[in-house]
Amino acid sequence: MKIIAIASAGGHWTQLLRMKSAWAGHELLYVSTKASFSTFVPGERFVSVRDSSRWDKIGLLITFKEIFQIIFREKPDIVITTGAAPGVMAMVVSKFLGRKAIWIDSIANVEQISMSGKIASYFAWKCYTQWPELKNERFKYAGNVLK
Repeated sequence: MKIIAIASAGGHWTQLLRMKSAWAGHELLYVSTKASFSTFVPGERFVSVRDSSRWDKIGLLITFKEIFQIIFREKPDIVITTGAAPGVMAMVVSKFLGRKAIWIDSIANVEQISMSGKIASYFAWKCYTQWPELKNERFKYAGNVLK
């Protein structure tokens, strides 16, 4: 199975890496917003994309184009993300290109699903929360990255 694992820098990336044993043995491409993060996944394929947020509209368009090109070129079976903005874009692109995509909301969202998660849930194949109290008809709970 071919997997793209994508997350922005910071806690999103850390959480994504905490799950990497789940996709061991599969063909993998990591995508993040800092080129230096390739050092966290030695021996794995890695691509960096521009870091952007909702306050950087031009940056969002550039990042969206980069993510579209990656997913179109790679044709993954599954796209997995822990967020944030690049993850949402990956969910949108995956839906458009007919790829399965999984959104895992950040463990930092203790009281409610993130805004990114709410948006992503309209495009993702499956969505997960890391808190049992937040599961609902759109977000399942299957544990968290701390266990």
